[in-house]
Amino acid sequence: MTKGGMESVELFTSEGKGRGLKAQKEFLPGDVIFAEPAYAAVVFDSLTHVICHTCFKRQERLHRCGQCKFAHYCDRTCQRAAWLEHKQECVALKRHGKAPSENIRLAARIMWRIEREGSGLAEGCLVSIDDLQNHVDSFSEEEKKELRVDVESFLEFWPPQSQQFGIQFISHIFGVINCNGFTLSDQRGLQAVGVGIFPNLCQANHDCWPNCTVIFNNGKIELRALSKISAGEELSVSYVDFLSLSEERRRQLRRQYYFDCTCEHCKKQIKDDLMLAVKAGESKPSAEAVKEVVQLSKDTLEKINKARMEGLYHEVVKLCRECLKKQEPVLGDTNIYLLRILSIASEVLSYLQMFEEAADYAKRMVDGYLKIYHPNNAQLGMAVMRAGVTHWHAGLIEAGHGLICKAYAILLITHGPSHPITKDLEVMRVQTEMELRMFQQNEFMYYKMREAALKNQKIQIMPEPSNETSPSLFHKKE
Repeated sequence: MTKGGMESVELFTSEGKGRGLKAQKEFLPGDVIFAEPAYAAVVFDSLTHVICHTCFKRQERLHRCGQCKFAHYCDRTCQRAAWLEHKQECVALKRHGKAPSENIRLAARIMWRIEREGSGLAEGCLVSIDDLQNHVDSFSEEEKKELRVDVESFLEFWPPQSQQFGIQFISHIFGVINCNGFTLSDQRGLQAVGVGIFPNLCQANHDCWPNCTVIFNNGKIELRALSKISAGEELSVSYVDFLSLSEERRRQLRRQYYFDCTCEHCKKQIKDDLMLAVKAGESKPSAEAVKEVVQLSKDTLEKINKARMEGLYHEVVKLCRECLKKQEPVLGDTNIYLLRILSIASEVLSYLQMFEEAADYAKRMVDGYLKIYHPNNAQLGMAVMRAGVTHWHAGLIEAGHGLICKAYAILLITHGPSHPITKDLEVMRVQTEMELRMFQQNEFMYYKMREAALKNQKIQIMPEPSNETSPSLFHKKE
């Protein structure tokens, strides 16, 4: 596996898409093309006391800055590492009395860095902050209004003794944050915890079926190859989850990133047929029946979201079961509405420790996902991992081990061997392999031991279902 610096990529201007990145040499799946630290980054408002402001790891007991009482750190090492970035922020926070929102804090950190270093090319960057796209011209009235509010809040927060920037430049910075703010996740990759600006990463264009993926690991983002890439080939990442119809993805990209996707998968609507599949067999359901079930599915998903927000998980399960009864005679195995319900049902049932039923749904979900997603897709890997853990909890040790091995193979490519999630998975793989061997030698003894083990030790129970599907690549207001 090669560790890439910026010399392995080249900035170029592509037809109709503006700037892009090109590979300077060949890469194989799982290679790190480059790793990039954030130009500036902040923790989300709601998590400032539980996430370290330097390394973005979730910790139980954090030290807080004695001066501003706002910044929190793992330990002295993280606190010292942050001082250059935090010094001016610390004074501004004390002067302002309370911390402004994450966008304001991120804009301020960018400007303080520009004040320290000038706005030219920062070390290791292919483009300067001045040159990043801001798309302010494409903003809707609503977005322009929000921008004005942000600029005003920024001016209130920005100290009079710091370098003063014009309104136009401040608006440019907020525009950059709006379309290039990258989501940072905690070390387990389960929760979006902050937002940062990565000038090099921003140069990679979107493709719904990309040849690269991005993962945040150990304080840097890594651009990793998903397939074999030849020298001279353009590097692409996906800004959206592939598990939506091409029209839906295009709508989302237009709304959030202000461009029309022209990738092969959108142009040819590849995989849309699978995502809209209806039950195969003798009696094909009527168009009317399909329309009705799709509408019911959409309505159910809204009800489920509401119930989840309120923590009514048994209600969620009931809604899923009712919906599945209606979907099963009409929709095909890869239908996106069926898969969405299966995914929610398996996650919530696992949380409620109803593992047998959860495993059945998880298995069907994974079978569908495998036909739709790119084989090296990070979301696919995470879903297969969850399904494996669910099967293991359900006592389906053989299937559980198989799924955990499959997930491990995917995450080695998308996350790499040093990522905490991959390391967790390696431990599970070894453990399930051992149990499987024991199980094959003596089933009766295996169940006896398992019973005893479960009495003594709460196996890591599933996390509480979050309302976020896996954190999206860029930090976006919905």
